[in-house]
Amino acid sequence: MKRNVILLLGAVTLSGMMGSSCTNPNKMIEAASGIEVKCDPAVLEARADVIDARYTITFPEKYFHPKALVEITPVLIYDGGEEAAEPKWLQGENVTENHTVIPKTGGNATQTVQFAYKPGMESAQLLLRATLHYKGKTTPFLAPFKLADGTVVTYQLVDTDGVTVLAPDAYQKVYTETREAQIKYVINSAVVRQSELSKTDIKALESFLAEAEKDTRKQPKGTDIIAYASPDGPLELNTGLSSNRGQTAKDALAKATKKIKDPGAVNVSSIAEDWDGFRELVSGANVPDKELILRVLSMYTDPIVREREIRSMSKVYQILADKVLPELRRARLVAQVDVSNYTDAELIALANQNNLDALDVEALLYVATLVSDNATKLNVYGKAAQKFNDWRAYNNLACVYLSEARTADAKAALANITEENDIVKNNNGVVALREGRIDNAERLLIGVATPQARENMGAIAIIKGNYADAVTKLNGTGSLNEALAGVLVKNYDKASNILKNVDSAKAHYLNAVIAARNGNASQVASELQSAYAKDASLKARAQKDVEFAKYKDRI
Repeated sequence: MKRNVILLLGAVTLSGMMGSSCTNPNKMIEAASGIEVKCDPAVLEARADVIDARYTITFPEKYFHPKALVEITPVLIYDGGEEAAEPKWLQGENVTENHTVIPKTGGNATQTVQFAYKPGMESAQLLLRATLHYKGKTTPFLAPFKLADGTVVTYQLVDTDGVTVLAPDAYQKVYTETREAQIKYVINSAVVRQSELSKTDIKALESFLAEAEKDTRKQPKGTDIIAYASPDGPLELNTGLSSNRGQTAKDALAKATKKIKDPGAVNVSSIAEDWDGFRELVSGANVPDKELILRVLSMYTDPIVREREIRSMSKVYQILADKVLPELRRARLVAQVDVSNYTDAELIALANQNNLDALDVEALLYVATLVSDNATKLNVYGKAAQKFNDWRAYNNLACVYLSEARTADAKAALANITEENDIVKNNNGVVALREGRIDNAERLLIGVATPQARENMGAIAIIKGNYADAVTKLNGTGSLNEALAGVLVKNYDKASNILKNVDSAKAHYLNAVIAARNGNASQVASELQSAYAKDASLKARAQKDVEFAKYKDRI
């Protein structure tokens, strides 16, 4: 009974204070403890370098004087200064201004505020400063109203190193060299004339195979003989004629290479009527009615009809018979030799000895992928760039520079490239990302169809606060950023599973954040110690990080 009397007296006292405030505005300041404030979120969070919050201020019944004005100014106080948001004005029922009205019966007001993030705001306090305005007199409230402590800036753990793309080489460990010669025949004959065997191209083919026999890196693969007849005369005759030419060409090749122990296998085929060769020669020749002849070839597939239609062009046919058809009575001899290129061990030795002059651009690009130290890589790519001015060399040079955090050097290397392709765009995007030119990086990477560009766009999505988009773009990369995106959308299980395979200072720090959110104090301590061991600077961050506000003794 005694306790109820005390509570009743307290209620009467507060009621009297509220009632008197309506007749004396200054009593509003004295009764400020009756005002309630709430903030959403309760702990501030920066997103895309912006801090957004929405507060509600609630006034009890009989508190607000009908002729009073109250100016509410949200202020963010942080290490290094303070920032004030646009004030909100409230008024009593009898004020004729156009502000939010708080009636005698009590009421509330809300405001959304925004602050641009600055370093130091992770340790900020969000306060409401109130000022009473009545009859031209301004009186500040005795103390500000506290809304929130600290700002979550976990998104700033994003890895902005970017993922580069090396341009590929076309190095072949075994490649094929070819030489071609032709034996020409007279009309309706399969006899190989002696003059044909003494031609330059035949002699070159002989030398090609002879030299292959002497070179330990070379192995004759074989020779393909394709024999033809010109597309005039009966098809049956031409079929036999081309077949016979194939055989006589084979015999001639055997005679020419009789001193070579292993010239390789000989494969013989024949084409009865060489319409494809005819089309090619006519297309490149200066003959009357060229377009008409080519139209006949496209309109008719029957060789008899084709020949009849072309023969009907009496003025041009004689030119074809003299200039074109004799070139089609032939056998092509195409010799192939497999060449063993430098082995990996040989290339590495040449690179380590800086003996690179004998290597072509493909070998240089390839050997750079075989050596492990960056100094040698830079030397090899630099040689390829200087000697061959190949865009791939400059691109890969930039990738090595970026791996050493030499962003300016990488940018200079990429500036030598005039090619516009997805690989170059991606790496220019990485440079822009490292330089903090986020919008420029995004413009470079949009539409680039490489997995690396997609991953880089995921990092940009985190920076810009598009966390769901980041989750999609980073899915399956197994990267720190994929884990971070998971934390930012509160998918802690997935993030933890990814971090099991990421061993870095930031990975341990992010594990500590997950542990803190899950209330695991011992894991917070162990993960932070692992993070400090890899990057001591993270300790200063942790001491200010509101994520660990409940675990100060563990930091």
